[in-house]
Amino acid sequence: MENFIKIDSKLMEFTKEIDEKCKPVFQRIEDIQQYNEAKVLSAFMECGVSETHFKGSTGYGYGDRGRDVLDEVFAKIVGAEDALVRHNFVSGTHALTVGLFGVLRAGDTMVSLTGAPYDTMEEVIGIRGEGNGSLKDFGVNYKQLDLLEDGSVDFDNIQNAVKNCKVAYIQRSRGYSLRESLTIETIEKIVKEVRKGNKEAIIVVDNCYGEFVEKQEPTQVGADLIIGSLIKNAGGGIAETGGYIAGKKDLVELCAYRLTAVGVGKEAGCTLNQSKGMFMGLFFAPSVVASAVKTSVFALCMFDKLGYKVYPKYDAVRTDIIAAIELGTPEGLVAFCQGIQKGSPVDSFVSPEPWDMPGYESPVIMAAGAFTMGASIELSADGPLREPYAVWLQGGLTYNTGKIGVLLAAQAMYEKGLFNL
Repeated sequence: MENFIKIDSKLMEFTKEIDEKCKPVFQRIEDIQQYNEAKVLSAFMECGVSETHFKGSTGYGYGDRGRDVLDEVFAKIVGAEDALVRHNFVSGTHALTVGLFGVLRAGDTMVSLTGAPYDTMEEVIGIRGEGNGSLKDFGVNYKQLDLLEDGSVDFDNIQNAVKNCKVAYIQRSRGYSLRESLTIETIEKIVKEVRKGNKEAIIVVDNCYGEFVEKQEPTQVGADLIIGSLIKNAGGGIAETGGYIAGKKDLVELCAYRLTAVGVGKEAGCTLNQSKGMFMGLFFAPSVVASAVKTSVFALCMFDKLGYKVYPKYDAVRTDIIAAIELGTPEGLVAFCQGIQKGSPVDSFVSPEPWDMPGYESPVIMAAGAFTMGASIELSADGPLREPYAVWLQGGLTYNTGKIGVLLAAQAMYEKGLFNL
C-alpha cells in the first residue's frame, strides 16, 4: 500500500493491531458471504437466466422477458411471492414512496414502530411540510411508537400501537440516528407482536443498507413487503440506478399500479439496456456487501481504539453496512469526509463541503467519489452538521480500497491535530 498511497508511518503502525483484532470478525462475514453467494447463484440457475434476458426494450416494454425473469430471481432470493425490480425507481425513498402510496388509502393509518423515520421520509409521510402531496395530504394518518431511552424497540407497546392500523412500518437501518439497526431476529420478534395486535396489518420494512448482510431477509421472517435501492446493497455497485419492492403478490401488484398505472402495473415498462447491469449487480451483491461490512468493521475498530464512540461495536453481529462514529466537532466531521473523498477512485481531488441538501433538515456534508452518483454501496461518508457531529460511513466495493479510504479519513483528522498517536 505504501508504494502507492502516502499514509503516515505512525498511523500504519497503529493499524497492525486493528488488522489482527478484525480477523475473527472477517471470518464470520465471509461465512455469510459464501452462503448468500450460493443462494443467489441457485436462484439464477433455477430461473434459467439467459443472455437473451439482458437485451433491453424500448417504448412500452411489453413482453420484456428479462424484466420479468429479474423479478422472479429477486423474489426467489429474498423468499417473496413476487418482486418489482425496476430502473425507474430513482432512489430508495422513491421506492418506499411508491410502496406506501400503493397500499395506503385515505383514512388509513400508518404506524412507525421504530421511532422517527429517516429524514427524507418525513416529507413523504407529512411529518414535515404541508400541501406538497404527502401521505398526510391524501388523508393518511400517521402514528409513531417511539424507541426506548436506550434506542431499542418498545416491544411492550407494539400490540396496542398497531390496533386498527393499515401499515406497520419498520426501518431496518439506523438512518441519521445512533440507535442500533435491527437484526433479522429482532424484526421477526416485531412481526410476531404485530400479528398478535393486528392480523390484518401490512408489515412494510425499509430494507435499505441491509440486503445480504445476514443470511435471511425480512420477507423470510414474516414481513409483507420489503423495499430498497439498487444503488445500495442489492445493486452490487454495478446497477446504475433503480430500486425494488418485494413481498406478497397482491401487494406488489398494488405497488406496480402506483409505479405505472392502474390496470397496467408490471406488464409495461421498458428496460433501456439496464437489465444486464441489474442482473450482474444482484449476482455480485453478496461479495460486494461483504467488502462493505469489512470496511465498516475496520473503521469501527480503529476509531473505537482512538477513543471515539462508535455504533455498533466492531465485533457486533451486523445487519446493515452502516457505521456511525461520533466525531464531536464540525471540524472532525468535515475532515473525516474530506479524507474519505481523497481515497475515492472518482473525484479524489474534490474537497466536499456542507450544503443544504434537498430533503434534509440540517446542512449535510457528503463524501462520495463513486462510479455511480450517490451509490452508497461504494465507499461514502456523510452526516448532518448538528450535534453530536456524527458521521455515517458505508460502502466499499472492495475491502482493500475501502480500508485505504478509512486510513485517509483518519489521516486527515490526525493532520488537523484532532487526535494523537
